[in-house]
Amino acid sequence: MEKVIRILLVEDEAKMRELIRIAFKKENFETYEAVDGKQALNIFKNFHFDIIILDIMLPEIDGWTVCREIRKNSDIPIILLTARGEEFDKLFGFELGADDYIVKPFSPRELVARVKALLRRAESKNKEISSEFDIGGISINTLSREVKINGNTINLTNKEYELLLFLSTNQNIVFTREQLLLKVWGYDQYGDPRTVDTHIKRIREKLGGKNSCIATIWGVGYKFEVPK
Repeated sequence: MEKVIRILLVEDEAKMRELIRIAFKKENFETYEAVDGKQALNIFKNFHFDIIILDIMLPEIDGWTVCREIRKNSDIPIILLTARGEEFDKLFGFELGADDYIVKPFSPRELVARVKALLRRAESKNKEISSEFDIGGISINTLSREVKINGNTINLTNKEYELLLFLSTNQNIVFTREQLLLKVWGYDQYGDPRTVDTHIKRIREKLGGKNSCIATIWGVGYKFEVPK
């Protein structure tokens, strides 16, 4: 029997919930709804979901706080929805552990495409062969999803980890931003190349003295290399 995908939709606008619900019903996804942050956290504690679509501006508890609370004990894919598209908001969302960010207004088809892309990434992650390896002084454990430098754990978000893992396991290969969107996020048609730049910046900051492992190839993209 084919697995039924269960989505937790957290959105206080009734019309927006209806549009999203209809779009996912066509895909045979089950959509559970919450109208505020407090209700969302209560529902999340009592049911299993495959992905969360989370509005930022919510009554009771805002989406930032909901995302932060969920990330304390779950790596479930999270897409943030907002009417604000400033870079600061995106950076803050990714720092909290969100996997994707979509600005209103958007088409339901775009949201469906992004959800499917994240689910493909999550499925691929679950099929990974567990191992631990060291490259350029950076230790990566694909079972625990831990990254360490000199024995110290580097706290990466899900997408930061996946981007670093992809680059490091394809050493010395140059990838364009569009290729990285496809390989790491799973989509190219709707992706914003600046998302890659934002994640690279944050990874470099967290790698500290090892940040030179991620090289910028001007006019092209990025590659992972071990400095000689």
